[in-house]
Amino acid sequence: MSITKKSFGKTPDGTEVDLYTLANANGLTVEVMTYGATITSVETPDRNGKSENITLGMNSLDEYIAGHPFFGSIAGRFANRIAGGRFTIDGTQYTLATNNNQNHLHGGEVGFDKKVWAAETTEEDGAVALRLTYESPDGEEGYPGTLSVTTTYILSDDDHLMMVYTATTDKSTHVNLTNHAYWNLGGQDSGKILDHELIIDADNYLAVDEGSIPLGPLSPVKGTEMDFSELATIGSRIDQTDSGYDHCYVLNKEPDDLATKMLTPAAMVHDPASGRTMEVFTTQPGVQLYTANFLDGGPRSGGFSNHTGFCLETQHYPDSPNRPEFPSTLLKPGETYEEVTVHRFGVK
Repeated sequence: MSITKKSFGKTPDGTEVDLYTLANANGLTVEVMTYGATITSVETPDRNGKSENITLGMNSLDEYIAGHPFFGSIAGRFANRIAGGRFTIDGTQYTLATNNNQNHLHGGEVGFDKKVWAAETTEEDGAVALRLTYESPDGEEGYPGTLSVTTTYILSDDDHLMMVYTATTDKSTHVNLTNHAYWNLGGQDSGKILDHELIIDADNYLAVDEGSIPLGPLSPVKGTEMDFSELATIGSRIDQTDSGYDHCYVLNKEPDDLATKMLTPAAMVHDPASGRTMEVFTTQPGVQLYTANFLDGGPRSGGFSNHTGFCLETQHYPDSPNRPEFPSTLLKPGETYEEVTVHRFGVK
């Protein structure tokens, strides 16, 4: 196991950005930059031992700063959408940036993906860790409270990549953090992911309106194009969707699982061509499947076209601050937000 650091450049205001490389003895390496706490690369061997980068991303810091579709970055304070860019806490309405038509998306105009995080490293038997911290001031992007956030990436010698999110606040606020990595298990330049086989441990999903805001009660996946409760290729029914998948799946969890932050299976993906597999486990109640519908091959898409990657964003449900029937995203002073997601890589 090893962890190393090098400079990745500077932001326009002169802030240094570092790139850390976490590596294990099995040939699995993970690169993370401090800008956006962003995973820039995950290299894993295929069934023949050939390593490829299986995430989509940019080649330079300048390209990331110019704009990108959240490649590998932390989305926050609130991942996904909040209807109308507003919510109410204890009778006070808070107004957020509306950066996705009339709605708020992924933390606003300058979310956590555009912040430079402080970093420290630790090494122990069988694992290396990168701990990234950011303090979001009261009122940033309209959110109440000073929020102290930590994202820790832990790579183990058994090919697990763990992401641990914690946060505390001095004023009641809403928090929903995720990593927005785009995966292509064939390698980032291998083309579309429609032949990848996927299973999601969810019997229900959230149907949405034209603005991707949940419509109401949970919708069963059985018998619909949304059904990945049994193994199916991503492309098997994608033509029955509007432009691809961008939906939150309600994971099959018991109430005690959520209350005790139990790590349970969320999804498994297999690329038959390379043999690579990725299993996802999480304490979160949902996972957003997104099939890179809006990548257009241009500079801000990193040159990648639509459906050349997929996201499995573990998270709470979209618009939770306005939906009391959903698991709560409210964080109060004295409480600690903590969620964990694990990616386990392999081949078959």
